[in-house]
Amino acid sequence: MALHALVTGATDGIGLATAKELDQRGFTVLVHGRSEAKAKAAAAQVGEKALAVWGDLADLKQVKALAGQVEAALGGAALDVLINNAGVFETERRESADGHELTMAVNHLAPFVLTQALLPAVRRAKQGRVVNVASTAHQRGKLDLSDFEQKRGFDGYTVYASSKQANVLFTRALARRLEGTAVTTYSLHPGVIATKLLKKGFGAMQAGTLSQGAETSVYCATAPELAQVSGRYYSDSREVEAAPQARDEKLEEALWALSEKLTA
Repeated sequence: MALHALVTGATDGIGLATAKELDQRGFTVLVHGRSEAKAKAAAAQVGEKALAVWGDLADLKQVKALAGQVEAALGGAALDVLINNAGVFETERRESADGHELTMAVNHLAPFVLTQALLPAVRRAKQGRVVNVASTAHQRGKLDLSDFEQKRGFDGYTVYASSKQANVLFTRALARRLEGTAVTTYSLHPGVIATKLLKKGFGAMQAGTLSQGAETSVYCATAPELAQVSGRYYSDSREVEAAPQARDEKLEEALWALSEKLTA
């Protein structure tokens, strides 16, 4: 039976490297890009079986339309793996099409909406997995739900770190909601990797290769030993402990409730 995986933000960087590796492992990979042209060009790089899907994650209407594209491409088959890889780092406060602060919109609200829209497809899998690419930066996040839109003084790094903290919190809250099902969730740090986002957010620094950046995502997506594990955080293809604030169940649930309200 064919295995299917969706990788968001797969037109370059870690996402493209992840898609290529999953293709090599026999998956039919749905390659997501912001535009149709970029998605199709990347899918051609990934492999003959790869399928292109597209949508701007800064626009929740397009996120929902993307979920529809994925379901159509699957044709009733299961989505075995959903990898929420796409992310942005903004140095100035900007807003999404829906009026939300852009970093939080793309890095958290988009995967929150996309994941829930695609859960029926993931549930069709024998053992479905949702993999959220976070960052070790989550340890320095200061997620303040009273200022989710970051209007009280914008700092690009702090907002990015807070969005990555939100990824970890979402992963854990989703895991609780999926207890007793065949779907598991994981969040991870891909490493310090030479990507456009790294250069924009952190400047010149020593960094690993894109293939190294894909390793932990692929591990979480495929490792047999993780089949009965859910809600955990990984780095270098091993489980590590997330920061205390990212393990706060009250904050997880409050973030979930706010996210539902903002995306209704």
